[in-house]
Amino acid sequence: MGVDCVIQHISDTATLNNGVKMPWLGLGVYKTPEGQEVRQAVTTALARGYRSIDTAALYGNERGVGEALKISELPREAVFVTTKVWNSEQGYESTLKAFAASQKRLGLDYVDLYLIHWPVKGKYKDTWRALEKLYFDGWVRAIGVSNFQIHHLEDLLTDAVVVPAINQVEYHPRLTQENLLLYCKEHKIQMEAWSPLMRGQVLTHPVVVEISRKYGKTPAQVILRWDLEKQVVTIPKSVHPNRIDENANIFDFALEPQEVAQISSLNNNHRVGPDPDDFDF
Repeated sequence: MGVDCVIQHISDTATLNNGVKMPWLGLGVYKTPEGQEVRQAVTTALARGYRSIDTAALYGNERGVGEALKISELPREAVFVTTKVWNSEQGYESTLKAFAASQKRLGLDYVDLYLIHWPVKGKYKDTWRALEKLYFDGWVRAIGVSNFQIHHLEDLLTDAVVVPAINQVEYHPRLTQENLLLYCKEHKIQMEAWSPLMRGQVLTHPVVVEISRKYGKTPAQVILRWDLEKQVVTIPKSVHPNRIDENANIFDFALEPQEVAQISSLNNNHRVGPDPDDFDF
């Protein structure tokens, strides 16, 4: 069943397992260059009503994100900011240092969501202990993981004090990860999609195109709406003002249950990013 009765506005939020509210739609800034380009993208998004910005230490643009937030003059609590600890910084002490560096670059008193970027074998449990400390000390409002498979989550939960609030993974119609989605729902871990448009590779599929014509929407808008119907937070990335605007224009229609199923049936377990069980960085 769709969740159109719930998600009808860009300001609508998912409630995380600790009660913190996170917007269903945000702006991702992966590969958006530091400086003017990222400042402009974030400024455009905030002006359009976006209230969630997703960055990471790896992206090298935390400073520009922080500058755009200052320029916006929005109250700090009005914008949900996510950043992530990179693999080379994982471990307990090194994660605490990495967070302090990210926080300084962002110029924020606190971060809304801090994620482990990838499940680095032998390190992610110590990294998680550091995230728990940051959480209990009040530096972050929620903590989570990214690119964790079910077995990573099960392993983490054997020792974790805090259940991750988020699992941000590659998620699109060719990689629906239904078992992972179900596992996350059962454990009250909110799933979040990166690369929701599969780098454009799924936008020409006849099923998506046909549905987009029915609603007078673009294929990208249909896929982003599908994310919402699946109750998956989504963070499409763009630096183009018209695309940022287009990606946000998904709250005035809802897909029928059979259309959601049709799009989900396009799954063929195809990744455009690295495999969380086989990455070397």
